[in-house]
Amino acid sequence: MSTRTREFTLMSNGYQLSQTPQRLGWLEPTDPTLPMEQLRQKYRADGYLWLKGILNREAVQTFRRRFFAAMQVSGLLAAGSDPEEGIYSGETTQKELAHRIFMEAHRWPEYEAFCTAPEIVHFYEEFLGGEIYLHKRKLIRYNVPGDARTTGAHYDLVYLRGGTDHLCSSWIPIGDIPVEMGGLTYLEGSDAWGRKMEAEFSLKNADLPPEERISAYNKNMREGWLTNDLPELAERVNSRWLIADYECGDMVVHSPYMIHAATVNYNSGQRIRLSTDIRYQRKDDDIDMRWTNHWYPGDKL
Repeated sequence: MSTRTREFTLMSNGYQLSQTPQRLGWLEPTDPTLPMEQLRQKYRADGYLWLKGILNREAVQTFRRRFFAAMQVSGLLAAGSDPEEGIYSGETTQKELAHRIFMEAHRWPEYEAFCTAPEIVHFYEEFLGGEIYLHKRKLIRYNVPGDARTTGAHYDLVYLRGGTDHLCSSWIPIGDIPVEMGGLTYLEGSDAWGRKMEAEFSLKNADLPPEERISAYNKNMREGWLTNDLPELAERVNSRWLIADYECGDMVVHSPYMIHAATVNYNSGQRIRLSTDIRYQRKDDDIDMRWTNHWYPGDKL
């Protein structure tokens, strides 16, 4: 394992990730200009593609500035700081206002344009081989430094069982997100393990009513998360968590079965981690109708 990781601790929901080479590794970057069939083969083999520099960096930074400039009035950012830097003030003084602006941002035309950027649309049209559909339910996420609450280990199909499994999640860093800022971490080789888990859940859920059967919150699940204990999961399946220094302009594409989670943002400069996750599929495949509405808190997805 690189000596650079010794400079900080990787934590997720109170659990410290092992830094042994058997339990921690690096995500493998991919050149997005490779032939499409080669990209498809790599995706099928690994469960993900970390597409380096596929997006226009200036366009991504422009949206980052737009988001944080709007949030500035809530006290989220340090006084007098450049919104594009996203420097945390230490406390959001007007939390209700911050929440309202955050909700509004999901309906901005600028956000819709960001999620349908020509580079993204062109990639998915080629990758999926047909007319594509962007799920209306998409999320912006910001994580302030030191917040111990992070996303637990899960795979996305748990929340999307009402449609096809031939869909792709795009996780997009909106700004540079080095390891210490708590970007996504992926469990190596877990696409196959996620498929096995989902098959087991399908058997357990078979006798449930249709609405409960597709829910991530049914009696056989733990709110959609497999576990908060990332190191225990890696030990159990004898695998490694893969980390990365994500850069503005990158996009990760992962399968709905690929297990992933997040770690705590420990940025010493108090920079807020900003990202979005969106999902594309072919328009002629079954669509989970629950995802045809904008996200709102408490939608149970």
